[in-house]
Amino acid sequence: MDGKFMRCAIKEAEKALALGEIPVGAVVVRGGEVIGAGHNFRENGKNPLLHAEITAIGRAAAAVGDWRLNGCELYVTLEPCAMCAGAIINARIDAVIFGAYDPEYGAAGGRLDLFARHILGGPTRVFGGVMERECSAMLNDFFKSVRSKTT
Repeated sequence: MDGKFMRCAIKEAEKALALGEIPVGAVVVRGGEVIGAGHNFRENGKNPLLHAEITAIGRAAAAVGDWRLNGCELYVTLEPCAMCAGAIINARIDAVIFGAYDPEYGAAGGRLDLFARHILGGPTRVFGGVMERECSAMLNDFFKSVRSKTT
């Protein structure tokens, strides 16, 4: 696990924030190099599939010319949801490293754990809470701002 790559994911989350999206960013790393990056674009793209992880995985697959991403790690600022966990497992990603836990929608130990049960395959290793304070602060600030605009 490398803080350098979580910082890359945080930079992606900042791109989402600048667009008014929930600030989640992700990067796929192979051999110490980022081969795919993405950030949330669901609201602007009007597409429920445009989560940071899905975009990063798609870009990584395009970069290597294969849907199998063996030997890769995915760094993401928020615990993956069930959709993203399924994509991570399906892409054969070796490890997912995330920052903030998501007790409501998280599928890597928050709400449920698709990785531990190997329901969809596996084995993907999971490491949570990496740079959690920074990742959580960005999300908490975003939601505070949203709530203050609606009251």
